[in-house]
Amino acid sequence: MTETTTTALVTGANKGIGYAIAAGLAARGMTVLLGSRDRTRGEQAATRLRAQLTADEAQAVEPDVRAVVLDVTDPATIEAVAGSLDRLDVLVNNAGISGPAELTPARTPAETMREVFETNVIGVLMVTNALLPLLRRSPAPRIVNVSSGVGSLRHHTDPAHYMSALPPSATYPPSKAALNALTVQYAKELRGDGFLVNAAAPGPCATDLTKGLPLTITRTAADGAAVVIRLATLGPDGPTGGFFDEDGPVPW
Repeated sequence: MTETTTTALVTGANKGIGYAIAAGLAARGMTVLLGSRDRTRGEQAATRLRAQLTADEAQAVEPDVRAVVLDVTDPATIEAVAGSLDRLDVLVNNAGISGPAELTPARTPAETMREVFETNVIGVLMVTNALLPLLRRSPAPRIVNVSSGVGSLRHHTDPAHYMSALPPSATYPPSKAALNALTVQYAKELRGDGFLVNAAAPGPCATDLTKGLPLTITRTAADGAAVVIRLATLGPDGPTGGFFDEDGPVPW
């Protein structure tokens, strides 16, 4: 992949892991479209990121980071972004919400589950489908869906894994398991067209999403972004239809 001519779109990128992903891709010379639901927050994040990269003496390429208004649950903003581009090389579906962690499945209203799935699964479907025509114009299209280790059924059913002791939830873990399944299906459909489509598990990072969890988290957003950046920059012989964290494949 020729990074100096590569354009990447990262959803939910005005903070946290999404911001770190955008930073990592821009540092590699990509033109980065920083997606944010809020225009002001997105523009502030893009300005901050450009300044951050410009201040890095090791940065050899002038950073090209542009904020775009993108709400993955709003078809109008999705279509507006798609209509503004001529081509796209990398799509990182990062935007996601956790839902109320204190609700067990037996206490979860259907509407609460729908809300989480609307962003974490259906939003990915809508964004990906809208941008597929642009990605098809790329010589090396890459799609990375930012999942989570909590989407692994094996982790939750393995008594030796810490996730088996996490409180039961009908929202975030099932949504990420569904996202993993969707990733596999896209990989199957697009394999013959040169796409590499994978899911990434950034691991627990100290971000707004993990506030309040009964865990001591020392990893940074940049630590979590590393596996996403690696999957977004895979060469032609890279894997597709997989689920990976920083140590390699994650069990489904």
